[in-house]
Parts: sequence; structure tokens; C-alpha cells
Amino acid sequence: MEISRWLIKVVQALLILGKVVVLLLRGRLHRRNTIEQMAIVGTGSLTITLITALFVGAVFTIQVAKEFINFGAQQAIGGVLAIAITRELAPVLTAIIIAGRIGSAFAAELGTMEVTEQIDALYILRTDPLDYLVTPRLVACVLMIPLLTIVSLLTGLGGGMIIAQSLYGISQNTFLDSVQRFLTTWDVITSMIKAGIFGALIASIGTTWGLTTTGGAKGVGESTTSAVVTSLLAIFSSNFFLSWILFGEIGNTLSEGIG
Repeated sequence: MEISRWLIKVVQALLILGKVVVLLLRGRLHRRNTIEQMAIVGTGSLTITLITALFVGAVFTIQVAKEFINFGAQQAIGGVLAIAITRELAPVLTAIIIAGRIGSAFAAELGTMEVTEQIDALYILRTDPLDYLVTPRLVACVLMIPLLTIVSLLTGLGGGMIIAQSLYGISQNTFLDSVQRFLTTWDVITSMIKAGIFGALIASIGTTWGLTTTGGAKGVGESTTSAVVTSLLAIFSSNFFLSWILFGEIGNTLSEGIG
């Protein structure tokens, strides 16, 4: 029963995502709400994103630097770190942070509005909840998570460079030259594509679970927990297919066109 209910909510999230796309194509966007949500998603999540990226870059460097030095490949440390962070670590970890911080907030906020009949009040006032509540949140996530990912990428590289220089004596020039040789424009583009799709999934799942909340305060808690878990599953599963597509034959064709 629980699985069937969960699958129904997943379908509802996909339908809501499609309806939001239609609203955007029609030019329906509540700008003030969107700006407020962009500030919450972007500025509000900046500090934790920077801290996480800094330590991830540092830890990754510690893990791989010694082995690379043993093989005499210390000049490749920066490039390997750049590829790992750009293609996977930055978009995925940033999305996980947003899912835990913002996705849960969306589910809790809209869930509280649902059980206290505030959503019904919007219908009485002839205000579409999708237009007023969902679309601004989805647009904010799609726009801000890629920007946070770029910041995370730069911070992670900075943390790795500091560790490489202070612990292993690798100069900044050697590190940055390696980054420049290994990293391509397509890697950065794929990172932002992933981040944007993750943002759409997080927002659609969080808002759907909030709008379909039942059972009072207990239901709000259950919806919040379920929304975060479902968002994480969506991030990891979609990341596999996106990596398969973006770094497979299709991705190679597109990267050659860009290059």
C-alpha cells in the first residue's frame, strides 16, 4: 500500500513538473515570489555549500595525491581532482545539500499550508497554487543550483590546491596547469546541466509531497521525510542516466561540436 501511494506521488510530481513547464511557456511567473525563493535557495545555502566543497576537495586530494606521487604522476593530481569534482562531486553533493535543506523546507511549508487549509483559501481567492507557490520554487532551484555548483567547483579546487601545496609540495602553477590540461568546456556544461535537472527534481518532489500532505502535524513530518528520501533517490538514479548520456556517444558528439 505504501509503495503504491509513493508511486502515485511520483507520477503526480511528474505531472506537476509538466504543468509548471506549460505555465512558464505561457509567461506565467510570479516574479516577487521567484526572487524571494532564489534568495532562499542560493544565498541561504551558500555557506554550507562552500564549507562542504572545501572539505570534499581537501579530502579527495589527500586520498589520491599520495598514490599519484608514488607512481610519479603528481603533475596530474589537479586535473584528476578537477574532473572528479566537475563531473560528479560538485553537482551531486550540491544537490544533496539542497535536497536536505530546501526540499525538506518546501515539503514542510506547503504541507503545513495544506493541512491548515491555506491552499483551499488560495483556490477561493482564484489563485492557482501551481502559479503562486510551485513555479517560483522550481524556477529558483533550476537557476540557483547550477550557480551553487560552479561556486562549489571553484571552492573544491581551492581546497585541493591548498592541501596539494601544503602537504605534498605541489606548486600552484603545476596544479593549475594540470587542471587546464584535463578540464574541458564540456565538463563544465555537463555539470550545470546535471545541476539544473537535479534542481527541477528536488523542487517538483518537495512541492508535490507538500501539496499532497494529509493527517495533520504527523502527516507534515512524514511528507517532509519522504520528500527528502525520494529526492535523494531521484538524484542518484538520474545521475546515472545523465552520466551515461552526457559522457556516452551523444555526449562525445556534442562535446566535439562545442570543442
